[in-house]
Amino acid sequence: MNLSLSSTHTHSPQPGTAAVQGGIVYIGFVVTYKAPEPMGEHFFAESFDRGTLDSWVLSKAKKEDIDEDIAKYDGKWEVEDMKDSKLPGDKGLVLKSRAKHHAISAQLLRPFIFDTKPLIVQYEVNFQQGIDCGGAYVKLLSQTPDLNLDEFVDKTPYTIMFGPDKCGEDYKLHFIFRHKNPKTGEYEEKHAKKPDADLRTYYTDKKTHLYTLVVNPDNSFEVLVDQTVVNSGNLLTDMTPPINPAAEIEDPDDHKPEDWDERPKIQDPDAVKPEDWDEDAPKQIPDEDAVKPDGWLDDQPEYTSDPDAVKPEDWDEDMDGEWEAPQIPNALCETAPGCGAWQRPMIDNPNYKGKWKAPMIDNPNYQGVWKPRKIANPDFFEDLHPFRMTPFNAVGLELWSMSSDIFFDNFFITNERHTAERWANDGWGLKKAAEGAAEPGLVNQMMTAADERPWLWVVYVLTVAVPLILIIVFFCTGKKAVAPAAADYKKTDEPQPDVKEEEEEKAEEDQDSLARSLCLFCSFTNVCQDGVISLDNACGLASPGCISQWSQ
Repeated sequence: MNLSLSSTHTHSPQPGTAAVQGGIVYIGFVVTYKAPEPMGEHFFAESFDRGTLDSWVLSKAKKEDIDEDIAKYDGKWEVEDMKDSKLPGDKGLVLKSRAKHHAISAQLLRPFIFDTKPLIVQYEVNFQQGIDCGGAYVKLLSQTPDLNLDEFVDKTPYTIMFGPDKCGEDYKLHFIFRHKNPKTGEYEEKHAKKPDADLRTYYTDKKTHLYTLVVNPDNSFEVLVDQTVVNSGNLLTDMTPPINPAAEIEDPDDHKPEDWDERPKIQDPDAVKPEDWDEDAPKQIPDEDAVKPDGWLDDQPEYTSDPDAVKPEDWDEDMDGEWEAPQIPNALCETAPGCGAWQRPMIDNPNYKGKWKAPMIDNPNYQGVWKPRKIANPDFFEDLHPFRMTPFNAVGLELWSMSSDIFFDNFFITNERHTAERWANDGWGLKKAAEGAAEPGLVNQMMTAADERPWLWVVYVLTVAVPLILIIVFFCTGKKAVAPAAADYKKTDEPQPDVKEEEEEKAEEDQDSLARSLCLFCSFTNVCQDGVISLDNACGLASPGCISQWSQ
């Protein structure tokens, strides 16, 4: 990786010390950009650092079956730095327009033939403005006699489509390839299973992410984001619809017989309703044991007319009818157990049985669920080598997006994994290092998280402040060990040790260790900007120079 590291400071600390800003310790680096250079076997390499689109072709076509106003591929592309670039001079291809169709493509150095070596495709994407609805996937355009990049549209034949796509809360990472039916010659899209990994962060964090697809001659495949596998499988078993059709299918001309009985249970035809079964008994009945509470106001309504209400001046009885004051709760009922006519509460009827139904028994004529018979599939074929896809000789981006400023960079196509990894380290690896160097420290991230989620302050206090207070209390109020008196040694012939100096040294070491811990805590929590924390001031005596003393 082409890294040039040098210290940067927000203040001017002494050599060997860290810079401090707002109580947070920073150690910074400058990452100098150098354009990646393709090495090893490759079919396509594009870093856009020349600053032009000379090798790319903008589509001049129109989409079919769509309104004329939006049929043109008139979305704008530019080669420029990222808006918040941490690597000045690192340019990329930027989709500039929103709510427009975009199409751009470029020829490979030579066609890619699927033979005995793997296919590795990788490129970088940064959703600088986030992404609402749109894609950032790439198409590997099939090698055909009539391929014309000037007429590149959505229906242009492709071999593989790969990359991120999002609309609403549906986060996708496509791997689709077009499989040729060996019997009919027709093509059908095969979609890889959906990744198990949570993809949301890649679309929302506004960082540059590296997307890699590896397809191997043994039909295995891997999808990686930032060099971490997020999806993998086999072309023969993990694509939808499957590569190979079923050997047998249901006979479309077979029909279920009219007398076929699919009922596993039936009502017992010999069952008779018991004579004492009362279908008319109600489900609930009044509770005969209930007693009206004392103080119940039978002659008081629950609601009364508001005595303070006044008929509006514009009330028209001919149009609005007779005016009535609004109803309000009866004040007398607030202290009484109830008002109005008292009624017994309802309880479940112990004699309720409901409508009688004959019990269910096993159906003696049950024949199971009917299924049509199987016949040989006339369209059956078996392709055990789906890796041998249609060769491709161009790469293209054909996109619609409701978000602008999507940044693409460092496209690379090869059949050597180590070559792809070297290109990734020299390109995306450099961006990752620069972004990491520019990020605030852990404590600053914790503070930001707490601003968004205030309950985290409780966690911080419990995990940091409480143990610190306990340490301070222990050292400030704990009892000191009492050394044996000199007279005790005189009672025996045991030699008297010279321990006074050792104890003093030990005490100084303990105090120094505690002071360093407190100063470190102080620098991370912005408690002390400019003061020395010793054991004494930890107990309440403040004095200047914390960070500098700890740093030394």
